[in-house]
Amino acid sequence: MSLSPDTRPTDTGVIHDIGYRGYAGPRLGRAYATRSLFTQSLRAAYGLGRSGKSKVLPMLVLGAAAVPAVMIVVITVVAKQDKLSMDYAEYLSGVGLVVSIFLASQAPVLFSRDLRHHTVPLYFSRPITRADYVRAKYAAMVCAQLLLMLVPLLVLYVGALLSGLSFGHETEHFLYGLTAAVLYALVPTSIAVVIAAATPRRGFGVAAIMGYLAVSTVVVAIVIGISGTTADGGASDSAQWAALLSPGALVESLTNQVFDLGSGPERLHAPGGLGVVVFVAVAAVMVAGSYRLLLRRYRGI
Repeated sequence: MSLSPDTRPTDTGVIHDIGYRGYAGPRLGRAYATRSLFTQSLRAAYGLGRSGKSKVLPMLVLGAAAVPAVMIVVITVVAKQDKLSMDYAEYLSGVGLVVSIFLASQAPVLFSRDLRHHTVPLYFSRPITRADYVRAKYAAMVCAQLLLMLVPLLVLYVGALLSGLSFGHETEHFLYGLTAAVLYALVPTSIAVVIAAATPRRGFGVAAIMGYLAVSTVVVAIVIGISGTTADGGASDSAQWAALLSPGALVESLTNQVFDLGSGPERLHAPGGLGVVVFVAVAAVMVAGSYRLLLRRYRGI
């Protein structure tokens, strides 16, 4: 039974003007969006702009990486030593575990969280492309790693200069350490971000990255430890090839050989000129190959 015109409900809909206006400002485009994503991701790696508990681990790791450098400087000044007790690149090797903890804990923050909360497609609804997203996230993690290592290097360098050590020698070795820091920030990070992007579960990503870095380092130590030794008690050149199995050992061996750093029977080094070429090639393949895998991972999202 249809309603008569007199009994139909009255249409009471009203349009209210509450003052919304369309955006008339400049369109900043892809480049600005990519830079913003890079900045936000770099801040997130140190917990900035996030909850208080998110800052605890990054800041503890940063402190753990810098405090030994302060102690080395203090000892140098008090004991009036003519050089630092630990070289810059050697120092980075010494705090390798701390750097690995930061990488394993923060790489999933940048990659796994977006996958878990399904926010990745939202980025692609804007002008930003998949390649832009990968580029920004990858660069942010590399820079976060580099900043972590740059802080203790600067502490050592400034402390050495203030204590009256040779400017030329310290500057030269600081540049050696800076080169090593760049390599440490590129090679292990490239592997770690691929692992982090493979799973939306942050815990799985942390365990997988830390497991890979730790196991590969232990394997290298075992292989070199059970191999033959030279007359001075060091590992033979044939055993040094095992360093290719670990990103951290690869970087340490390469920098020691190129800059003639390190001493003692436990010194890792690329075996000769051929070793340097092979180690550089493997490092380049790790970085380039990991980046391509990362692009492929997000191509289907």
